[in-house]
Amino acid sequence: MNDVVTKVATKNNAEAFEAAYRGKFYGVLKWSQLDELWQKLEHQDDTGWYIYAVGEEPPAEIVQGKELKMFIDKLDVLLRREHDEDYCGIVYANDLTNPSFIKVFDPNNIGTSCSVGQDAPLPGWIISKIPPIDLPEAMKPSASRRRWWQKIFK
Repeated sequence: MNDVVTKVATKNNAEAFEAAYRGKFYGVLKWSQLDELWQKLEHQDDTGWYIYAVGEEPPAEIVQGKELKMFIDKLDVLLRREHDEDYCGIVYANDLTNPSFIKVFDPNNIGTSCSVGQDAPLPGWIISKIPPIDLPEAMKPSASRRRWWQKIFK
């Protein structure tokens, strides 16, 4: 019985995470807006956050308090150093006032505006209230989609 409950909960979490990932997001355009966003995260960390470095094993544990602050401080330094622009534009939140899902794009892998029609790069980090899934695995096209071109030559 516990295995069934765990499997259902895992499936529901995966569906919730994917729905949130594909949901509506607002761009953090100014560095001052990013400062405000970080403060909001630190002030609502009572339930904790999942910090997911996309491409790594998704975390099973939340972080809060000092761990959250340390991550935010280090990420902020990295973003400002490697995205040497007078605007931010690489952080997106589902809600700028009360965020629960944040995508942070790696300044060294943000794609280009001329990649229209191509798959957008995955974020470098996700900060979420929802347990994350293995995003690169979940975003792979189905086997039939990967093989569609083979039908052209038959």
